[in-house]
Amino acid sequence: MEKLIKRGAEAEIYLSEWRGRKVIVKKRIKKRYRIKELDEEIREKRTKKEALLMASARQAGISVPIIYDVNLDEKKIVMEYVNGERLKDVLDVKSEEEQKEICYKIGEDIANLHLQGIIHGDITTSNMILRDNRIYFIDFGLGMKSEEIEDKGVDLHLLMEAFKAAHRNEKLFSWVIEAYGNFSDESKEVEKKIKEIERRGRYMRRVS
Repeated sequence: MEKLIKRGAEAEIYLSEWRGRKVIVKKRIKKRYRIKELDEEIREKRTKKEALLMASARQAGISVPIIYDVNLDEKKIVMEYVNGERLKDVLDVKSEEEQKEICYKIGEDIANLHLQGIIHGDITTSNMILRDNRIYFIDFGLGMKSEEIEDKGVDLHLLMEAFKAAHRNEKLFSWVIEAYGNFSDESKEVEKKIKEIERRGRYMRRVS
């Protein structure tokens, strides 16, 4: 029996069972405003892309839920239920030393994703689960393959904004960037791009 636990703009997330395992089922939502055939094609492509990105991330050593089944006809992915805590809910109650350790791991993992040309597309602490001192990245639904510095900068800029919006410690992002720099030869270019994106954002706010 499936239990709806989250409904987003693009997909519904269910808690279910699959071959005796507790699982998460992600189903892409039909868009009535699109031509039926086009909608089918878009949802199928996005389902396939997300599954491939997660598989590539896992091969790169990143903790992501195990994918058990992909059903392109039903536009759904059946994956491991990671029984942990959403990082957004627990990061602020950790000691500063624990926060630093977590942020270093996040920076290392994002660098490894980027080295594989994987852009997560929605890196926030809502899309990370902490279990047994491991950080699991979830929801690659907005992800893509890219080697562009711009895309890597946008990925990290989103995390920076998420930290500002949801967490108190102002050092969090600097720790992520420090660790990112230890594992990425492109870190200086990416940091410059993040600052450029910040400037663009400030300009857009002034003129709007």
